[in-house]
Amino acid sequence: MRRAMSTFVDVKQRLHSATLDRLARGGAQAIEIFCAKEHFDYTDRAHIRELGDWFRSSPVELHSLHAPLFADDWGRSGSPPLNLAGAGKRERIDSMDEIKRALEVAENLPFRYLIQHLGTPGEGHDERKFDATLSAVEHLRAFAKPLGVMVLVENIPNELSTAERLMALLRAGHFTDVGVCFDLGHAHMTEGLAGEFAILKDHIRSTHVHDNKADRDAHLWPGEGTMDWAAAMRLLRSAPHVPPLLMEIEGLDGVDIPARMAQAYTLMEKAAE
Repeated sequence: MRRAMSTFVDVKQRLHSATLDRLARGGAQAIEIFCAKEHFDYTDRAHIRELGDWFRSSPVELHSLHAPLFADDWGRSGSPPLNLAGAGKRERIDSMDEIKRALEVAENLPFRYLIQHLGTPGEGHDERKFDATLSAVEHLRAFAKPLGVMVLVENIPNELSTAERLMALLRAGHFTDVGVCFDLGHAHMTEGLAGEFAILKDHIRSTHVHDNKADRDAHLWPGEGTMDWAAAMRLLRSAPHVPPLLMEIEGLDGVDIPARMAQAYTLMEKAAE
């Protein structure tokens, strides 16, 4: 399976070529850029050009962009989250407009997939929210397609994004060209890896790989939680479209990121033997 890595591991720092060099040294053959403006300002043409120069000179592929979760700085106190299922029409429109700004990066920095959350963590489910996300995914799909981008919805810890609800959304919209980003850590702490995978496997195109102790969304390195990696690797390899191993790790100061990446890839690949 292809080795891939999210820049989320360094989300508190500005994304630049040295960061990408570190991920490449750690064994990443593909990269997902996490859209947070203080990390990657997807509205800054100079920043986009800088990263484009690196990818054009490297064999490493820009696999995906993770859609922004906030319109301004990541984690700024009081900053409202972007929410395509928000209660107000203006909130939903503003959220859509911000996500489209990130999608426009593909005009100058091509990537394959946009990873999209539906709702916020802990979001409840009702028919209005379902209809709002259905309309939003249809709109994003239409906007992304001419840019060569496929939208992937992600299973996250809320009632809108369970495996069953994501499948209901794909069926209701007849979305044959919308896929799933299967987040192993989220499945491990909610409905269980095997059950969620069985429901979604035909639509999985990418992953978010991280560990936890099934108690909170910790985004640990593989091996630091309670995930059964042998079982996880068997499942992923059985998918009709075998996805990359794309790690999405919460970074900590003082960690040798390339070394930890290499250790994690070795752990997972040995578990698959």
